[in-house]
Amino acid sequence: MRTRVTLAATAALLAAFAVPSASAQGGPDRRVVPLDTARARMLYVSNRPEDHPVADYGRHIEVKAVTDSIFAARSRGVMQYRKVTYRSPVDGLEIPAYVYAPLTPRGNRAHAAMVWVHGGVHGNWTENYLPFIIEAVNRGYVVIAPEYRGSTGYGREFHEAIDYGGKEVDDVLGAYDYLRTLPYVDPDRVGVMGWSHGGFIAAHLLFRGTTPFKAGAAMVPVTNLFFRLAYKGPGYQRSFSTQREVQGLPFEKREEYKRRSPYYHVDSLRTPLLVHVATNDDDVNFEEAQPLIDALRARKPHLSETKVYVDPTPGPTSRGHTFNRRVNRETLERDDSPEQRDSWNRTWAFLEEWLRPYASR
Repeated sequence: MRTRVTLAATAALLAAFAVPSASAQGGPDRRVVPLDTARARMLYVSNRPEDHPVADYGRHIEVKAVTDSIFAARSRGVMQYRKVTYRSPVDGLEIPAYVYAPLTPRGNRAHAAMVWVHGGVHGNWTENYLPFIIEAVNRGYVVIAPEYRGSTGYGREFHEAIDYGGKEVDDVLGAYDYLRTLPYVDPDRVGVMGWSHGGFIAAHLLFRGTTPFKAGAAMVPVTNLFFRLAYKGPGYQRSFSTQREVQGLPFEKREEYKRRSPYYHVDSLRTPLLVHVATNDDDVNFEEAQPLIDALRARKPHLSETKVYVDPTPGPTSRGHTFNRRVNRETLERDDSPEQRDSWNRTWAFLEEWLRPYASR
């Protein structure tokens, strides 16, 4: 399908270049240039949902089953673990989620909780999060990790339901509603955090006019889709322009992309927010992250805690983008650098101030 659309676009371009010059028709002279068909193919971006990038859905389901078995094995004797589903409050879509809790909960409404949001366009919850989840549970938190629409590992229909900055935010909000059903969770002490795309969703949830969350942390968050799609280029743009709820690029859907970009909603922040970014981030480039940091420092200094890490020790992928997600893949334990240790010390202190995980009520 994508090849057919691309060839059609190329044919249209060829036809455009075949039109006689204006000077030949008695008008102002126009320069005629040869068409670079390879470049035309590279730059073409469809806005048709049927052209959304495809994946090996069967293989993803198999990998997800392996990941779930690792969660179960690593949790045994360490913390409660189960996989649940709940309905999204926006349209009733069934959302899978992981729930982690202390082996012996303290009692009625005795625990603070965290909604932890994974990153990635079509990302999913992986075993690399485990050491940080274990640490959170050891500190007294109950953690729920939703696999919002578009996550990988749940088949084609769920994958193609992706709605970046749209309904996925409500999917994650539904995780809070699920936590409210757990008798040992205090609904007045729930926070939200995430990395990258997960930080993007966490920021969205706190930049709404009202939110049930008492604090949030956004690590290396995506902030501005106008800026992001401009420097990421056509390959990345195709994952957005072909989404069912978008169907276009920023120049075509300006208000839609503005609505989906946390940077433009800073003034709505009413809840304490921590943001950590890195200058050597080659996924969410610092040029994208810096305006959000500046806006928070200028307009919400009493509600935000921000830190810019200058060229921190790179993580396993994307250099600074994973500077505080360093994990030994063999042992699944933290692989601390000075910057990772500092980032987490600050994060736990911030969350403890606002969520009081060690208190029973």
